[in-house]
Amino acid sequence: MLKFTSKDKDILKEIYNFAKNRRVKLYLVGGILRDLILARQKPNPDFDFAIKKGAISFGRSLANKLKAGFVVLDREHGACRIVKKTGAKIYTFDFSDFRGKNLEGDLRKRDFTINAIALELEKVFDAKDLSSALIDPYGAREDLKRKIIRVVDRQSFREDPLRILRAFSFTARLGFKIDKETLKQARAKKAKLAKVSFERVRDELFKVFDSEKAYACLAALDKLKILEIIFPEIKKMRRIGQGPYHHLDVWQHTLESVRQIELIFKEARGKAIRDFLDAYISADRSRRQLLKLAAFLHDVGKPATLRRKKGRITFHGHERVGVILSEDIARRLRLSNDELYSLRKMILCHLRPGYLADSEYPSPRARFRFFRDAGAEALAVLLLSLADQRATKGPLTTAISRRRHERVVSRLIQENLKKSKEKKKARLVNGNDIMKEFKLSPSPLIGKILAEIEELQAIGKLKTRAEALKAAARLVK
Repeated sequence: MLKFTSKDKDILKEIYNFAKNRRVKLYLVGGILRDLILARQKPNPDFDFAIKKGAISFGRSLANKLKAGFVVLDREHGACRIVKKTGAKIYTFDFSDFRGKNLEGDLRKRDFTINAIALELEKVFDAKDLSSALIDPYGAREDLKRKIIRVVDRQSFREDPLRILRAFSFTARLGFKIDKETLKQARAKKAKLAKVSFERVRDELFKVFDSEKAYACLAALDKLKILEIIFPEIKKMRRIGQGPYHHLDVWQHTLESVRQIELIFKEARGKAIRDFLDAYISADRSRRQLLKLAAFLHDVGKPATLRRKKGRITFHGHERVGVILSEDIARRLRLSNDELYSLRKMILCHLRPGYLADSEYPSPRARFRFFRDAGAEALAVLLLSLADQRATKGPLTTAISRRRHERVVSRLIQENLKKSKEKKKARLVNGNDIMKEFKLSPSPLIGKILAEIEELQAIGKLKTRAEALKAAARLVK
C-alpha cells in the first residue's frame, strides 16, 4: 500500500490548498514517488512538483505564505526551490514548468524511467492506496520491480550529459543495474561529461560516496573510462608498479583502498566513531563521504614522485605532492574551505601511522606529534591508514608487519577517542611569561619554546610552572 506519512500529508495539504485557491494544478513527480514505491525514507524529504507554467511566480508566493526560504534554480526553464524547516525535519520543495506540451511530454524529458512517474497532488488526500492513481506512461513501476536503470528517451544523455554519472550513482544508491542500451549510449556520449559544471559533478560523486557501494560504482565508471574524464590525473596513475611491498599498481591500489575503507566503515563499532564519520563538514557533505574521497586521492602524488634507483622504486614526498594535486581537484569540485582543510590533513598525514607502526609501542613524543599534526582529523587519518595498509599485500608486506600495524593503529584510535573526551590541559606558561622572564622581544623563537614546552607537558615531563620555566631556560640558552 502506497501512502505518505501523516506529517508529510500535513505540509502537502498546505501546498495543495494554496494551489487550489489559485486554480493551479500541481503534480508530484520523480524521486519522491520512486522512493515511496521502494519504501525508502529520507530524514529530510524533498518533493518535486511539475506545473504547466509560472512555477517561479507560484513558488515565490508560496514561500511567503509558508515563511520559508526561496531560490530560483533556473530562470530560463522555470524552476525554483523552497526550503522549510518543520520541527526536526527540513523539507525541500522544487517547482518546475512542464518541459513538454503536457504532463506526458514533461515526463518524457525526465532522465530515467524510474523517475518518469507522476501523481496529481489532490490524489494524495483522496486515496488510501496511491498505486492506482500513479501516472506511469513509460514503465517506471516495472523497471523498479526489475531493478533497472533505463533512459526514457534516446536523447537523454545528449540533453544533459550529467545523467551518465547519475545512472551510475543510482546503481550505487539503489543497487540497480543499468540496462544494456542505456550503457551503450553512456559509452557513446561520455566525452560530453567534460562540459558539465563541476558543482553538478561533485553532487553526484558525493551521492556515490554516501552509498555503501562506492567502490563498485567507481570500478564500473573506470571500466568505461568515464572517471578519467572527470579526473584526468588518473591516466598517469595507471600501470605504475610500486615494488615488492605492493601487489597492485598505483591506480588499482587506489580503487582497492576505497573498497577497504568501505569495509572498515562496516566494521566500525561505537557511537563515537559513527558520530565522527557522520558529522557534516559542509552543509550537506559528511566526513564519511570526504574520507572516501581521501582514499580515492591519497596516492595521486605518486606519478610525479616516481624514482628508480638501483632497481628500487620510490615515491618520496608523494603525500606532499598529493596535497597540492588534491587541493586543485577540491577547488575544481567547489568544496568548502573546511572540506579542503580536512582533505589536506588526511592526505598529508596518511603515511604517519605506518611510520609509528614500525615499533610495537611508539614513544609518547612520537604519538603526541602525530596527534598534534593530524589535529581534528587524527581518527580519519588512522582509518585511512588501515585501508591503505589492507590494500597493500606484496611479498615483502609480511603478515607480522600487517598485524603489528593493525594493533598499533587500534591502540592509537582508542587513545584518540580517550583524548577527545579529556579537557585540554592549561598552559603552564604563555608567551608573555617567556618574554618577561628572559627579557626577550616578540619573535618566532617564542613560539618554538612554547611548542616544546607544550610537548613536554603533554608527555608528562613537565607538571609545574617552575619546571616549565627551567625547561625554557635551557631552550633559550
